[in-house]
Amino acid sequence: MIPIPKYPEGANLLRDKVVVVTAAAGTGIGSAVAKRCVEEGARVVISDWHERRLAAKAEELGVHAIPCDVTQEGQVQALIDGASGHFGRIDVLINNAGLGGSKSIADMTDDEWSRVIDVTLNGTFRATRAAVRKFIEQGGGGAIVNNASVIGWRAQAEQAHYAAAKAGVMALTRCAAVDVAQHGIRVNAVAPSLAMHPFLAKVTSEELLAELAGREVSGRAAQPWEVANVMVFLASDYASYLTGEVVSVSSQHA
Repeated sequence: MIPIPKYPEGANLLRDKVVVVTAAAGTGIGSAVAKRCVEEGARVVISDWHERRLAAKAEELGVHAIPCDVTQEGQVQALIDGASGHFGRIDVLINNAGLGGSKSIADMTDDEWSRVIDVTLNGTFRATRAAVRKFIEQGGGGAIVNNASVIGWRAQAEQAHYAAAKAGVMALTRCAAVDVAQHGIRVNAVAPSLAMHPFLAKVTSEELLAELAGREVSGRAAQPWEVANVMVFLASDYASYLTGEVVSVSSQHA
């Protein structure tokens, strides 16, 4: 097993950029990327539907917080407008909101299918649309980084709804990048496989986690901050010529 590397020091990759991160109140990739953005010099706005956890995370990180349920268009618009109003503009949107679950296609209800699609795919669309409009209003420029998943490429039992949503995020990323390139806006995504954090360990069996970790050439799950590092790069000016790409943060593609 390849050991976990040393946590990186900040290098001001996002100095003075205003970054909005959705679904950042938990213990996973969202909060990790918000923390890394702060460490890289950004001014950060985090959002989440769970207001108590959101307030606690904002205090922990020293960032601005705006509650938002990405299934509600009005709340998404209020997030983008609120972040812009607080800091005077936004420069980066990181779409992290997503919802999973396990259910065989034969047993899955319409509501279970629709809920996962609405949070994971439609929520990414709503936030992307609102951010793009704000970027254009500001005169162009800006970056969007979406959180997809390797499951958008490969098959896994009881994951039809989640896989379909993440494959949709990948397609949305590519097409949106073409739509907005003329405005100097970049749209990219990361595709992690297994990023270990306390909530995932709580809701997933040890057997499945071990199986998924064993598929990685590293022999272990990623740390959320290892995924966040790639998102920071995509949000930064170091990725100025990169758009419409889905970057795998995993050895798995199929």
